[in-house]
Amino acid sequence: MADTTKQAERTAAKLAKQIQAFATKHGGAQGQLAYTGQAGTRIVLVGEDGGWGDLVAPSQEIARGAAEKAGLTLHETFDGELAAKVRTGPYEWSRMAGIQLGGEPTT
Repeated sequence: MADTTKQAERTAAKLAKQIQAFATKHGGAQGQLAYTGQAGTRIVLVGEDGGWGDLVAPSQEIARGAAEKAGLTLHETFDGELAAKVRTGPYEWSRMAGIQLGGEPTT
């Protein structure tokens, strides 16, 4: 049990460092946790400059712990104010259009 707890703490600390690095690069960050089933929990990150990214934690508890360690402001849902901050580029638009129109997504 102690080994499992220590491993969870190490994983949360590693994720917290990655969150902090993202926040530093993007002038700050906010986030949202999305449960993905057995795969774990997705930590969606949105920078103050509109940049975005994500990380995957093995559990909701580890994801929440990492966010707390990093000082990340969490939102309950990914809509409204948080979603409005995301800035997408030509790559994302071409992928979305290709998928929506039944075409092959670009790589």
